[in-house]
Parts: sequence; structure tokens; C-alpha cells
Amino acid sequence: MLKYCQKTGAAKAAGAAVGFAAMCAAMPAFANGIPAPWGILMQEPGSPIQTNIENFHNILLWIISVISAFVLFLLIYVVVRYNRIANPKATRTTHNVTLEVVWTLIPCLILIGLAVISFPLLYYTDRIPQADLTLKVTGHQWYWSYEYPDNNDVSFDSHAIWDSSNVTQEQADKLIADASNGWLIKNQPLRLLEVDNRVVLPVGKVVRVQITGGDVEHSWYLPALGVNRMAVPGRLSELWLKVDKEGIYYGQCSMICGNGHGYMPIVIEGVSPDQFAAWVQTKKTAANDGIYIDAPARYAAAQTVK
Repeated sequence: MLKYCQKTGAAKAAGAAVGFAAMCAAMPAFANGIPAPWGILMQEPGSPIQTNIENFHNILLWIISVISAFVLFLLIYVVVRYNRIANPKATRTTHNVTLEVVWTLIPCLILIGLAVISFPLLYYTDRIPQADLTLKVTGHQWYWSYEYPDNNDVSFDSHAIWDSSNVTQEQADKLIADASNGWLIKNQPLRLLEVDNRVVLPVGKVVRVQITGGDVEHSWYLPALGVNRMAVPGRLSELWLKVDKEGIYYGQCSMICGNGHGYMPIVIEGVSPDQFAAWVQTKKTAANDGIYIDAPARYAAAQTVK
């Protein structure tokens, strides 16, 4: 049973760290939206888009496996049957009209079949249904900014906890203790994939996502939700998503956008509509109370002062 908590801005760092550690010990591991070590399959689908993409992938996998096995069989057969020892007198046959028609027609039919399957999927992912809310995403070097224009104009920046290779585990633990006050879902943070401010979205609601870039090109990519869209400066792109179930979904910038490219993770918390509404009110109320933290920058500033 997932446990959630409201943000308590007045909580002290030491108390937050103890509570967070206890919560992590009691929490089961999340199964959705998290990359698996040595994984060879796709992440568990967390949206209808990704479910359809995975189904299409599975069909392609069977088709290409059968084709590859058939071609391998033909190669082995030709090597065994027509080598110099087994077939010392080679035939002078150069054409076989029937065979040539067959090996041209069958691939064409396969491609037509794939088109019949893939075109509806492209249309499905490209046409945005009636949206329940809008999320605006802006990529920067090297962090993300988020706005909720339909929800009290909530906006915040989202920075990586591990924002460079110089961040030690001790430093990260302090940043996590600070940032975890604002997380609705308490889990064990993943190194290089955790952020100070997570995106929160309601489960079962259609979200229109508007994406742009603030400096150079970035890419907003969440494998478990089946979304990947370029963030281009001066251009506003749109996509849609719908989180199917509660949990945490991790992603990263998939465009090589500079030397901080590896430190632009994306974290989405899928929560119930009621929890989302409460979170919006909390964010709006706390807007002037320092809730919008920038953990790496704050830590760097503190080190400079020392």
C-alpha cells in the first residue's frame, strides 16, 4: 500500500531524513516507470500510448524473428547443399521467374501489413483528445521548467539531485532530505535520475503537454509513458499523455544538449485526482515560502559561503 504525505515546509532536515529513511524501509519497490538493471524488455507501460507501442513492438518482434530464422535456414541450406564437395558440378541456371515474383511479393505484403498496423498508431499518438489539464515544459541547460496554466498557474524548476559527477553520496543525502519534503510518493531515490521538484499528474486524466526550449534543443523522454518530443527554442510542440496508474515514472533528456546532458532527469508522480488537487493548492499557497527549492544550486551557494 503506497503511503503519501503532504509537504510540511516547516519540518527540519534531521526529522525529514529520519522519517524519509523509515518510509523507504517500509515501502515496497515500485514496478512502473523505473529502468531495470540489464533489462532487455521495455519498461512496464504506464499509459495507453505506451501500451499500444509495446503491442506493436511485440508484433514486429515476432515478424522479424521469423524472417531472421528463415533467412538463416536458407543460408545454412545453401552452404550445405551447394558447396563444392556436395555439388561438384554447378548449375548454370540464372533466373526463376516464379521464385523472383514470390520473394518480391511476400516482402511487399509484409510491409503493407505493417503499414495497416502502424498508421493508426501514429494517428492515435498525434491527435490530442479533449484535455483535462495542460502542462508546459521548457528545457534549459541543464534543467527543466514546468508550468500548470490551468491549475492556479503553478510553476517551478526541476533540477537533478546529482547535477554533476562531483556530487558525493553524503551531499546527495542532504539534498534528498531537503527535497523529499515536497514528494508525495516516498521511495528510494535513484542515482542520476532524481530531481528536487517532481512533476505531479493526476491518474486517468488526459494531459496536454506543450514543450519548448529555452536555449538549445532538448528532448523530453519518458519510456514508460511512451512520450518523446523535441524541445526546440522558438517552437512550441504538443503531445498528450494519460497516466494509467499511480506510481513514479522516470525519464531523461535524450538529445545531446551539452556537457550537462546526462544531468537532466525527469520524474513524474502519478497520483489520484484528489491528491493532485490538494498538491496544486499546497504549491500555490507555498509559492512565497521557499518551497520551490533548487537543491544543487543551494548547496553550491552554501559551500561558497563557507
